[in-house]
Amino acid sequence: MKHINWLMIVVLMLMSLPLMGCAPKSEAAKKIEPVKLEPIEGTDFKRVILTGKAAERINIQTTVVNGASIPYAAVIYDTEGKTWAYTNPEPLTFVRTPISIERIDGDRALLSQALDSGTIVVILGVSELYGAETGVSK
Repeated sequence: MKHINWLMIVVLMLMSLPLMGCAPKSEAAKKIEPVKLEPIEGTDFKRVILTGKAAERINIQTTVVNGASIPYAAVIYDTEGKTWAYTNPEPLTFVRTPISIERIDGDRALLSQALDSGTIVVILGVSELYGAETGVSK
């Protein structure tokens, strides 16, 4: 009789194992999206807002622009050949800005119209931002 009770307990425990994963997920287990897109009012553009972890993963690097010269690494071409640079107006926030290149001089792009002095542009992670904004990665 003792063996039957013990055996019954073991069988019940084994049968309950698959049910352990059926509990509702906690709030902490919710997936955090690494990127958020916010429309910019009055334009077709979107703000790309990254989590700190996402910016770290793609190793976003920026530099401050002074004058009509930016690092060529900041330049991205779209499928129509238009030229853009991503600015960083707020921490973890990036905005694609149209630029017009007069000429390339080594690792610098000389612009026809200067960006505002002190503008921060992205020099590493540009293509990842473009993919996130346009949905290329999906």
